[in-house]
Amino acid sequence: MLARRYAGALYDLAQDQKQLDNVAGDLRTLRNLGRESSEYHTLVSNPQIARSDLVKGVQLIAAAAKFTTLTANFLALVAQNRRLPQLMGMCDAFLAELAKRRGEFSADVRAAQPLTSAQEEQLAAQLQALAGGKVHMTITEDTSLLGGVVVKIGSRLIDASIKSKLAKLERQLKSQPLNVLEGAA
Repeated sequence: MLARRYAGALYDLAQDQKQLDNVAGDLRTLRNLGRESSEYHTLVSNPQIARSDLVKGVQLIAAAAKFTTLTANFLALVAQNRRLPQLMGMCDAFLAELAKRRGEFSADVRAAQPLTSAQEEQLAAQLQALAGGKVHMTITEDTSLLGGVVVKIGSRLIDASIKSKLAKLERQLKSQPLNVLEGAA
């Protein structure tokens, strides 16, 4: 609820300033940072950090990432209000609202190894055909998959990983009685 209110306010400001695409790009970058950076997690989750240090921290992040002024100011406000733990929810809510209004979709893709540009383009084309609109992909590497990809788009989960195929094969083998001696005679 709180995340949607903040995201809604940011959306309205970005729309008024004709900065929707720029802010959306900033928030996608911020989401990736949130998934990958341990320093970011420390900044967000440590309640002992002073408000002024939180604001300075997000200002440094915004400057390093070359975020728009609107995004930088938004981050400073969120830090000042000690709402950084809800920031990823705010990013998700903003991007979901933008996608909804544009008829676009977001897809979280976990891949066993980094995808080449050609693979990303092919996957994007397949997902766009499936979803019926433009798809924004967030790709993360997950070596536990062994191979392939797992895609979450809306409420759909598409599991094309080697790990799940092996698990399915294992279940099938366990469910069928194996009688080695039958074929030997």
